[in-house]
Amino acid sequence: MAPSEQTSNETDGVCHVADGGGDPLRRLTQSGASSPLGLALCPVTLKFEDVGYKVKLAQGECLPTRKLIVEKTILTGLTGIVSPGEILAMLGPSGSGKTTLLTALGGRLPGKHSGFVTYNNHPFSSSMKRRIGFVTQDDVLYAHLTVSETLTFAALLRLPDSITRAKKLEQAEHVLNQLGLSKCKNTIIGGPLLRGVSGGERKRVSIGQEMLVNPSLLLLDEPTSGLDSTTAMKILTMVKGLAKGGRTVVTTIHQPSSRLYHMFDKVVVLSEGAPIYHGQASVAMGYFAAVGFSTPVAMNPADFLLDLANGIPPSKIDSEDQGEGNSLEEQDPKLVHQLLISAYNENISPRLKAELRSTPSTPNQYSVACRSRVEEEWGTSWWEQVRVLLKRGLKERKHEAFSGLRIFQVTTVSILSGLLWWHSTISHIQDQIGLLFFYSIFWGFFPLFHAVFAFPQERAILMKEQRTSSYYRLSSYFTARTLGDLPTELALPTLFVLLSYFTGGLKPTFTNFTLTLLVILLNVLVSQGLGLALGAVLMDVKKGTTLASVITLVFLLAGGYYVQRVPSFIAWLKYVSFSYYCYKLLLGVQYGEGDVYGCGTGLCRVVDLPAVANVGVGNKGRDVGALVVMMVGYRLIAYAALRRLKVR
Repeated sequence: MAPSEQTSNETDGVCHVADGGGDPLRRLTQSGASSPLGLALCPVTLKFEDVGYKVKLAQGECLPTRKLIVEKTILTGLTGIVSPGEILAMLGPSGSGKTTLLTALGGRLPGKHSGFVTYNNHPFSSSMKRRIGFVTQDDVLYAHLTVSETLTFAALLRLPDSITRAKKLEQAEHVLNQLGLSKCKNTIIGGPLLRGVSGGERKRVSIGQEMLVNPSLLLLDEPTSGLDSTTAMKILTMVKGLAKGGRTVVTTIHQPSSRLYHMFDKVVVLSEGAPIYHGQASVAMGYFAAVGFSTPVAMNPADFLLDLANGIPPSKIDSEDQGEGNSLEEQDPKLVHQLLISAYNENISPRLKAELRSTPSTPNQYSVACRSRVEEEWGTSWWEQVRVLLKRGLKERKHEAFSGLRIFQVTTVSILSGLLWWHSTISHIQDQIGLLFFYSIFWGFFPLFHAVFAFPQERAILMKEQRTSSYYRLSSYFTARTLGDLPTELALPTLFVLLSYFTGGLKPTFTNFTLTLLVILLNVLVSQGLGLALGAVLMDVKKGTTLASVITLVFLLAGGYYVQRVPSFIAWLKYVSFSYYCYKLLLGVQYGEGDVYGCGTGLCRVVDLPAVANVGVGNKGRDVGALVVMMVGYRLIAYAALRRLKVR
């Protein structure tokens, strides 16, 4: 081959391959890898040898304060090889280790595994991570975004800054057309309670998100789960076409039909975490017949393999139907399992390891070209990530933040408040103070309980996009989330104050109204920050709402309205209560040293009223500072908790 035909270069972490001439691998790569970006695939040969994985589990009570830790083997002795253009399917019953092995091959397995996994004879690295497309079994997508918006935002986040925005949008459109999603491009994704695209279309969108970066290695976990046979066939036909474009494809699948089975190039059959077969899908039946497990009737090869993986040979099923006795080997699944493992170790394992060592990887120029620059850990800049995430977040959350139910709830409460405190005057000082305290508790606890749900509901999205696929930095996500919450969280309290302030008889001046609104908005941000912190630390809605209820009750009692003579040993609680500071600031905004009200002896100063004097109306700057510290501090706690969040 001429030197000019062997050259390859890399721009922005994507390899550009020169004309392949007579190289069949290059022709395969270029035939199905074209895109509007003009980028070709970097083929990857995946090899894994003696992969094993164990986890430690707590089991039973050993001592009153300690549990017995046992080690459970999930995978053992897995070896295999997959070349560009091939589909390797992992078959096995539930719990056999298929997803664990797939996760290990994608470099996403928590902890360490034994054995070796290489990509073009190189270990897993951050540059290789950007060339792996991983499609999980559950489609983790935003329900209110359309198909087109989902792929567009993913393209803007994942493709490098050196590619223009127009080209990124063109790439998203190209993938959308390639996966046959044009007809539903403007349909929302939908969810359990929201009608959207079909299950097959949702799965194609998940695959499309990975196809945007033109991955060299595509890993799919149960891509046909929950789909009818026709839709499953369409999905796998599409995957077959992607493999023919030069990609290396590995998929787990539970119980494929015979039509699906014959589309696989290679098959790995797992039984209790151990391999019982690895080889061409078309010769699997012949291999098992050769080792003494044959079926006298025609049947789906996948069903046959799954029966064996469960320790149930076809001869046992036939004899049971005929009422005949069985040998011990046929009756005991453990003995069947041992026989299959022994046959694998004797007939397949030596040949497979020899093939692993003798089969060359893709040519060296590919492996060199496929190494992205180390500094390109993220697809785009921090500011661009914030901008895209902010726009996406506003599109998704506006349906919930400004839902008719929430607007009705806030509007109803504000109108009712205005009617209950209709034109109250300073002569009804106790009523006015009650209205101000109601402001502090309602707009302290309403946003808190709403914010507790934020991160637990987005955990799956965050794990997929930020931790496993590196769409964006965590700081970008958190900043965009914080900024995106401002218009959605501050609009409703503004509406509330507008509807209830003047009808409630509070001081009708622009200054007093503005200061009251600003205090309530600051209180909302503090309360929301506490809710975000609780949600991020606990990552459990039930636990979060329970703890939030306890905290709100404590803050309510320590707020200075219900209990005015608090014992000294517990008086410190008011200094950690944002309700206390908000209530104190609202009193300071409404009442000054010269304000008086009618009392039994004539006129009394408002600041001398026990309910006001106990809280005080001075030191407003200190109170604002305390709320600002809480607002920032709670969000820092939430961010730190998200950084420690583990993939599960």
